Amino acid sequence: MRISGLRPRVLAVALSLAVVAAGCSRVERDPAPAAATGKGPAAELRLGYFPNVTHAAALVGLDQNLFSKDLGSTKLVPTKFNAGPEAVGALLGGSLDATFIGSGPAINAYAKSNGEAVRLIAGTTSGGAQLVVKPGITKPEDLIGKRVVTPQLGNTQDVSLKKWLADKWLTGKVTVTNLENALTLDSFKEGKVDAAWLPEPWSSRLVLDAGAKVLLDEKSIWPEGKFPTTVLIVRTQFLEEHPETVKALLSGLVASIDFANKDKAAAKTAVNKQLKALTGKELKPAVIDRAFGNIEITADPLAATFPQLAKDQASAGIVKEAPKVAGFADLGPLNAVLTAAGKPTVDAAGLDTK
Repeated sequence: MRISGLRPRVLAVALSLAVVAAGCSRVERDPAPAAATGKGPAAELRLGYFPNVTHAAALVGLDQNLFSKDLGSTKLVPTKFNAGPEAVGALLGGSLDATFIGSGPAINAYAKSNGEAVRLIAGTTSGGAQLVVKPGITKPEDLIGKRVVTPQLGNTQDVSLKKWLADKWLTGKVTVTNLENALTLDSFKEGKVDAAWLPEPWSSRLVLDAGAKVLLDEKSIWPEGKFPTTVLIVRTQFLEEHPETVKALLSGLVASIDFANKDKAAAKTAVNKQLKALTGKELKPAVIDRAFGNIEITADPLAATFPQLAKDQASAGIVKEAPKVAGFADLGPLNAVLTAAGKPTVDAAGLDTK
């Protein structure tokens, strides 16, 4: 535009009009806001879970096709893990999109990625972990010099045991080792293991199949007996790119929890069917009854417990400093599903700010 011959005032007006015109044309050409990062439903959802009764909601959802039903055209790819640290490695490595997992490894995944890579999107199970021992062990001090087993270094039960030993001034006085749950059962029967802190159904199996007794139910050390044994986390990138898929997964989870709580007999059958397919064996009726009696299947992740769970990791010697957990939870999609289903929403208190 040629403006060199205009007088100053006319020039100023011309420039103002040019700016306004340019601004209007720019608005018309702008794409959708940058915040709208969703790429639509994912082609597939790679979902991790464990063959434990504490993962009952996952097992029921898989058995009853409740996840697939809500995921629609998204292909569900279930992946079995035996302990949390393995699932964390897959999640942070990008070979897994979401996973059911213990609270300890969930916190670790968040901390290892500096609060960036994963988000807590739901709970699934409260309770269901016990310290079981040989009959001759009747008090904490009896564990001195004994071998106590947890499923894996840094997993939820490993943290709980080591924190409890620290509280009892027994750190370094007890031999703590890690062993897969099935091997722990065999080793206990053979007298090679004196005690174990295990999730269900393995604590029940040691009690009913191997003659162990309960020295401590973890419920006894938490307010109202509630603590998150299993939660659901997702890769942050997957959540941002495929919010509809995550919401569909949560819809399937809520349906699975409803199924399990409304018809426990059918839920036990579904869980046992899945366990047999995954491990080659189903649980005895007495074992699965006892295991189900020790858990609460709930979508509430019990967010208020996570600051203490993070501190427990430091007390247990797993990390030097308690990981920061503020900002870990994104419960908006879950609460949208719960509201649509006419159910109470859940609280992110303790995890709602960075």
